[in-house]
Amino acid sequence: MPGRPTARLSTVTTAASPAAFLHIVVGYDGSPPASRALDGAVALLQGRTGRISVVWVAHLSTTVMMSPGAIAEMEEGFDELEPELRAQAAGQLDGRGAAWDFERRQGLIADELIDVATGLHDASPDQTVVIVVGSSSHATHRMVGSVAVSLARHSPVPLVIVP
Repeated sequence: MPGRPTARLSTVTTAASPAAFLHIVVGYDGSPPASRALDGAVALLQGRTGRISVVWVAHLSTTVMMSPGAIAEMEEGFDELEPELRAQAAGQLDGRGAAWDFERRQGLIADELIDVATGLHDASPDQTVVIVVGSSSHATHRMVGSVAVSLARHSPVPLVIVP
């Protein structure tokens, strides 16, 4: 159609050597997209030496950050939720042959995932570090953006977005 932009998609494949250590950072919050991302990370690690770092970013909204009482209440809720999310990830990962760890961070989700990945890469530049996240199905994310969109724009390491 005249005047309507068209999108061109291309596929670039950068395969890590099976002998190279692959460290996968997975953004995880227990949601269905996050569970799919965790499954995708396990599949990506198949036949390779590596580790999955499951990262839950406890995010405080700007509204909550304006009230010290609300911050304390939210942090208490985060403390209660962390063991549940860790157990949920364990249930999905245990017995699947992948070494993994769980980390809780606090801040902006995309920024924290990038910080974890950058730290891992800086500590071991010979390793391949990849971020894996699930795609959001929320209609509002199409308008204002999502974690996956932000990561696609700013990630200094390869990014896999699992549909």
